[in-house]
This record gives sequence, structure tokens and C-alpha cells, in this order.
Amino acid sequence: MKPVPFNYLCAYSLEEALQHLRHSDDAKVIAGGQSLMPMLNFRVVQPSLLIDIGKLVELDFIKEEGDQIVIGSLTRHSTVASSELVKKDLPVMHEALKHVAHLAIRNRGTIGGSLSHADPAAEYPMLSLLLDAKIYCESLDQKRIIPADKFFAGSLSTVLAEDEILTQILFSKIKSHTGWAFEEFAQRDGDFALAAVGVLVDKDVNGQIDNLKIGMMGVGETALRLNSVEAILNGHGYSEALLEEAIRSLDGLIVPNTDLHASSEYRLHLAGQLLKRTFKAAWDMASTKK
Repeated sequence: MKPVPFNYLCAYSLEEALQHLRHSDDAKVIAGGQSLMPMLNFRVVQPSLLIDIGKLVELDFIKEEGDQIVIGSLTRHSTVASSELVKKDLPVMHEALKHVAHLAIRNRGTIGGSLSHADPAAEYPMLSLLLDAKIYCESLDQKRIIPADKFFAGSLSTVLAEDEILTQILFSKIKSHTGWAFEEFAQRDGDFALAAVGVLVDKDVNGQIDNLKIGMMGVGETALRLNSVEAILNGHGYSEALLEEAIRSLDGLIVPNTDLHASSEYRLHLAGQLLKRTFKAAWDMASTKK
């Protein structure tokens, strides 16, 4: 199929884009187009106006602000993946981005586009939850900061208002003593994940699990932050039995879909095995906090 006819506007400033977005009933914003164009071709969305913000260079950046890394929404996947700042201060993101799609998509797709699209099997939504990101959105009337855990409303759905544009994302640096790990399973390199798990963990002065963060994707209607599993493990010394208890708690906590690629039961099993491997890897990397 091909898209229905639409008008096209190339915006040369954020204000211009926001003006047209406000005064058009069914406009859509396009940047890299890696998510929106397939939806247009299948007529899942049928806008009368496409507002291209790809030339807004002010939204294409990665910078350090104290203990934060700030990434502009138009920054390409390949740029984030090759950033020395990301590699040094957000190493779990650097690792996860090795799994993002294929070369052409990495060179065109943007972090803001991925977050706005909110695919439950995409890496950035899960990473934003794992890293407690703050998502900056702007309209003509206001600027607001949305915590990542309040941003995703469902599969391919966010709380971004129709007249808002996502402008930047703020991530806290990962501490040097924090252990981290990411693993993803897909049928082929670059395909959407059947399941993926990211873990951050500290060791407190007594050598117990502390500040544990667990993110999952591909196993629900949205990317997930597993707060209840974190609660099972936090404050305890590491043991195989405790980790197995946490893995058993996934049954009923996550309800993966069955599709052409995998059954719900298989995805649940896969999530448990990935959690075991990533937690062990992160725990072995973590050092005791001073």
C-alpha cells in the first residue's frame, strides 16, 4: 500500500514546527521517518500534513551537564552509539545500541522518534526506564519534563500531547562502582527483540544488593521497569536461591504476547533466562561503594 495524499512542510525552527502543529488538526511530525513511514504506507496513520523537523540542528546534540548526559531528540542512533560520552558514562546504553535495527535505520532513525513511537520491543524506551530518564517536551504554551515511567501509555502510545514535540532527554551518569549488563535475543541481528533485559546494580558496604534496576522489553505492551522484582532482591546478599525466586515471580508479573515469532510461554522463559544472565554479569562487575 501507499500513503494517502498529504501536504509536506519542512520546518526551519522549532517555533515554526510548533505553530503548524498547533494549527493543524491531524498533522504528524517526521524526523528520521523510520517508524512513521511504514505506518503511513500501511495507512495506520493518515495525516493531512507532515511537518519535517529534520533540519532543526539545535535538537541534534549530546552534551555533559554535571552528573547528567543530555541528548537532543534529533540525534541519530549511530551518533549516540559512537559517542565517547555515552560509552564512558552510559555504558549500558552503548551496549544496547549494538542491537538497534540495521545500518540504514541507525543512520536515519532518531532517539526522539524511537521514544515517541514507543514500540515495546525497541531499545530506547526500555533504556529510558532503566536509567530513570527525564523527557523534555515543548509546545507553544509550555515546556514540561516527564519522567520516563510516566511517558509510555501503551503499545505505540505515549502521553505526548498532539501539539508537543519531544526536544531532549536527560540521563544520569552511571557511577563507576555500579555493575551493568544488557542482553537481547532476536531471531536475526537487527530484528526486533523477542525479549531483552537490562540491569544496573550496586553493592552496599555489607556486600548486599543495593539500588537494583531492572528493565525489560519485548514482553509486554510497553517496555517495563520491574520494581517488584527489584524489591525482592534489594537489601539481600546474592544467592542462587534468591535469584531463582525473583525469576519465578515473573510468571504473572509479565504477560508476553503470542505472535508469529514466539509464544507467550517461550518469551516468559526467555525473559527469566536473560534476567539470570544479566544480573549475574552486573553483580560480578559491581564494586562495593566507598
